[in-house]
Amino acid sequence: MKNALVYIHRSAAMTAFIMILVFFTSTVLVELFGNQSQIVAVKTYIAYAIWVLIPVMAITGITGAKMAPKVSAGLIGRKKKRMPFIAANGLMVLVPAALYLKHLATEGQFDNAFYTIQLIELIAGFTNLTLMSLNIRDGLRVSAKKRQG
Repeated sequence: MKNALVYIHRSAAMTAFIMILVFFTSTVLVELFGNQSQIVAVKTYIAYAIWVLIPVMAITGITGAKMAPKVSAGLIGRKKKRMPFIAANGLMVLVPAALYLKHLATEGQFDNAFYTIQLIELIAGFTNLTLMSLNIRDGLRVSAKKRQG
């Protein structure tokens, strides 16, 4: 059971990280090199894909908590401290921003509001990617320690 939990946790975490990385990268690329219809397409894709991302993030958090319910120090403790910020940033900033940007893009409103929200979304996305990268790094270190000892 423990091996299955580790596999599910790792798979969900990597899926979430890759999805956010794709959202971030596609946004930057389409803003730099795309036209308005391509921006609408990317914003629409992201708005639909976040409904896959949310349960994947929840699975990551739940399985992580189940694997180490009482741990609050060390590498796992640091991972646990980052998770509430990642979740709050995602649910309170990234999801609303993605939905609003899709709305603005489909209405053709590429104005100051669109680009301000876009900038906020990119900063929040970069923050989550950074924090998730640190969690992946710490998870790999925990795995390496277990294999050694």
